[in-house]
Amino acid sequence: MSNTIGFIGLGVMGQPMASHLLDAGCQLCVYNRTRAKARALEEKGAIWCTSPAEVAAQSSITFTIVGYPADVEEVYLGKDGIAEGIKKGCCAVDMTTTSPSLEVRIAAVLQAGGAHFADVPVSGGDRGAREASLSMMAGCDDETFGLIRPYLEIMGRSISHCGPVGSGQQTKMCNQIVIAGTMIGVSEALVYAAECGLDVKAMIETIRPGAAGCWTLDNLAPRVTAGDYAPGFMIDHFVKDMGIALEEAGRMGLCLPGLALVNQLYTALKGQGMGRCGTQALVRAVESVAGRSHFQEGKRL
Repeated sequence: MSNTIGFIGLGVMGQPMASHLLDAGCQLCVYNRTRAKARALEEKGAIWCTSPAEVAAQSSITFTIVGYPADVEEVYLGKDGIAEGIKKGCCAVDMTTTSPSLEVRIAAVLQAGGAHFADVPVSGGDRGAREASLSMMAGCDDETFGLIRPYLEIMGRSISHCGPVGSGQQTKMCNQIVIAGTMIGVSEALVYAAECGLDVKAMIETIRPGAAGCWTLDNLAPRVTAGDYAPGFMIDHFVKDMGIALEEAGRMGLCLPGLALVNQLYTALKGQGMGRCGTQALVRAVESVAGRSHFQEGKRL
C-alpha cells in the first residue's frame, strides 16, 4: 500500500488544503477537471493523475472536495471513479458538503470492496482553508477516524468525530442553518446602520465584543463595507447546501421557516446572476426588498 495521499478538487477550498499537505511533507497525487488549477501544486511537487481512479489507485488516503452532489457521485461511482481504483485497506474522505444519504451509499460501495470511507465536510470558508483553521465534522467508524485524523489536523484546527457515516454531513447542515440565520441578521443590521446614518465600520467594531459577536460579523461584514462580493463561499454552493438541509428537514417532517426565507432571498440573487458572488451579497437582497442601495459592489463605506 502506497503512503501517497490523494487530493481531488482544487478550487477555492481544495487548492490551499492540498497545499498544506504538501507543505507537511506528504507525497501528493492530484486530479481536477481543469488541470490549470493544479499547476501551482505540480510546481511544488504534486503528481498529476488523469482520473479519480488513478489517484485512488496510488494513494493510501484520497481526499475529495468538489461542488455538487452530482459531482460527488461522478467522482466516486462514475466511470474512472474512485470506486474503480481504490485498493483494499485504503481510505477515501469526502469533504464536500453534500447529501448524507449519498455518502451512506458511497460508503456501502467502498466498504464492500474492503476500503474505508468518511464524510468530513468543513466550515471556515476560503480564509479557513488558507490558514489551516477549518472546522471539520467527521462521519465514520472509529478505525477510519484514527487513520485520517493526523491529516485532518494538517488542514484544520477543530476536528470532531460526529458519529457514523452521514453524521458529518448532518452536523454540517446544522452549521449551514446557523450561518443562514446569522447572515440575514448581519445583513439587516448593516442596512439599518447605513440607513440611519451610523458609521457602519464603527458600529461593527462596537457590537463585535458583545452578544452579537460572530464569525460572519468578523469576516464578512468588513467585505460588505469594502464593496467586496468576491466569493469565499459562493451563493450557488450555499443555495445547494440550504436545499439539502430543507430536503432532509422535509424528510423528517420538520419545518424550518427561517432557513426557507433565507433560501428564497439567496435564490433570488442567483436568479439575478449573482450566484458566483460570495454569501455576503445577501445584503443586496435585503436592500432590494427595502428599496435601498447603500452597499453596491465596489462602493466602500
